Amino acid sequence: MFSEMFLKLWDNGLIQLGVWETVYMTVLSTALSYCIGLPLGVILNITDKEGIQPLPLLNRILGLIVNFFRSIPFIILMVAMLPVAKLIVGVSLGNKAMIVMLVIAASPYVARMVESSLKEVDAGVIEAAQSMGTNNLQIVWKVLLPEAKPSLITGAVISMVTILGYSAMAATIGGTGLGQIAISYGHQRFNPDVTWCCVFLTVIIVQIIQEAGNRIARRTDKRYRA
Repeated sequence: MFSEMFLKLWDNGLIQLGVWETVYMTVLSTALSYCIGLPLGVILNITDKEGIQPLPLLNRILGLIVNFFRSIPFIILMVAMLPVAKLIVGVSLGNKAMIVMLVIAASPYVARMVESSLKEVDAGVIEAAQSMGTNNLQIVWKVLLPEAKPSLITGAVISMVTILGYSAMAATIGGTGLGQIAISYGHQRFNPDVTWCCVFLTVIIVQIIQEAGNRIARRTDKRYRA
């Protein structure tokens, strides 16, 4: 049986608003993370010793930067990046600041996901393109990215689910969403049904993201279309 607090939150539309804010932060943060992580992952791939344009020094420097940010637990990174968020969006609390934190935390993760996906492309396809005089930029746009599309989509789904998990910590810096409702109205006010409702809704969001991503990946995979 639902508590009076849960019914009040539902009637006031706060539960529905929490779902929207969680989805909004997740989608926007994922999109911005890919604006940074996708080109970074491409550079990491092509400058690798087995890439189409080996540049060991650049690859090592970028790799160290990516690994540095990936190795920091999100809660610590979030606190450390508060001044950066204030510099970028003018505030260090709230959803705007949270999105900045999510992008900073997720971009290196996305870069490694992209790099891993591109490495799955058959070397024979790349060699065939090179033999026809295709330049490196054309290889990236017409060979690497199209051939790796199913894997890239799968990686994007994993990244989005990871970012969704990070977004639950929004309440620690004044953010909103299901995480804030679970902590403020559930845990702190001893209403476990509110907390579990937020958990259940988060699971539903994850399942929708996963199912949609899997369907898109299958449609773009030549093995399933054959």
